[in-house]
Amino acid sequence: MTAQPPRFDITPAQIDQVVTKFYAKVRTDPVIGPVFAAHVPADGWPEHEEKIARFWRNAILRERSYDGNPMQKHMAARDVKGEHFPHWLYLFDTTLAAELPRDTARAFSALAHRIARGLRMGVEDLRAPANAPPSL
Repeated sequence: MTAQPPRFDITPAQIDQVVTKFYAKVRTDPVIGPVFAAHVPADGWPEHEEKIARFWRNAILRERSYDGNPMQKHMAARDVKGEHFPHWLYLFDTTLAAELPRDTARAFSALAHRIARGLRMGVEDLRAPANAPPSL
C-alpha cells in the first residue's frame, strides 16, 4: 500500500518556516495576539509552533504526526470569536505570500481558508442561542 501524495508541493522545512514566521506576527498582533497569549505561555511558543507545524504537515503531507483536535480546542477557548478568523487568515496569507512560491502559497491559503471556515462555524454555532439557526 502506498502513501497518499501530498496535497501540493511543499517541504516540511517550508511548513516549519511559515509557522515560525506566522507566530512571530501573532505574538505582536493587537487583535489576536492577546487571544493566543491567554492560551500559550510565554515559554510555550516553541512547543505550540511544533504542534501546529505537525498539524499542517499532517494536513498537507499526510505525515500522521498530529493527534490533536483543533475544533475541540477552538470551541473550548471561550475568547476565540468568529470575527477573529478573517484577521487570522489575513496574517496567515501575508506570511504565505512572503515565504513561499506563489502557487504553493495559493494552495496552502485555500486549505487554510477551508479549515478556518469549519472552525469558525463551530465556534459561532457553539455560542449561538439554542433556538438560532446554524451559521452557514
